[in-house]
Amino acid sequence: MDIAASGKKVLLVEDDNNLASVYSTRLEAEGYSVRRVADGEHALTEAMAYQPDLILLDLMMPALGGFDVLDILRNTPETASTKIIVLTARGQEADKARAQKLGADAFLVKSQVVIADVMGMVKKLMSGDDGPKLKSKSPTENPIEPNSTQP
Repeated sequence: MDIAASGKKVLLVEDDNNLASVYSTRLEAEGYSVRRVADGEHALTEAMAYQPDLILLDLMMPALGGFDVLDILRNTPETASTKIIVLTARGQEADKARAQKLGADAFLVKSQVVIADVMGMVKKLMSGDDGPKLKSKSPTENPIEPNSTQP
């Protein structure tokens, strides 16, 4: 268990039960407290109630999509500075640009990363050594995906 992770809270917003189980298990093994919700509406209420240090946010969900959730979280004072990693099956440049514009701290495409990449990004953002929000970086300085090889 990572001592630095002790007491850190993660809200996992994922509608796929199998993926949610894998991510929850790994996060808990690393010492994070994890709550999971399966749709955007519950993500908003749980973010306010739980006050997580970081949110892993899927984009394609029932009830309220991830882009809307991201926009609302960034425009709500209580959650505006919460670290948010968009973890999605959507890998188009337009999706990445939109997430960046809305204030995501990182954008990871599920088919292009393994769980170790996700955990690396979680640890990086939780350490506080992440620099300014993505939206304030120029596009050429925007490493929003970890350096990894394709599976």
